[in-house]
Amino acid sequence: MTQRTVIVGSRVGLHARPASLFVQAVALQPVAVKLAKPGGEPVDARSILLVLGLDVRGGQDVVLSADGDGAEQALDELVALLATDLDAEGA
Repeated sequence: MTQRTVIVGSRVGLHARPASLFVQAVALQPVAVKLAKPGGEPVDARSILLVLGLDVRGGQDVVLSADGDGAEQALDELVALLATDLDAEGA
């Protein structure tokens, strides 16, 4: 299992627009991706309701995990996305 920890760059965290953009990006990946707060139970990152239910705030760490061919590249792309302020204009 491949894992990455990233600090959420969006000011409001993974709510509404940032969560939607993240879930859409996850859906394009060739592997199943899980999202969790450190030490927490991972959830399916393709589910907007489960992602919103984590109540991730801006500046908090989250852990992404995936298994299989393409997991490394998928997580690299998703980490870069989460580290970005998705609430900023032009994001």
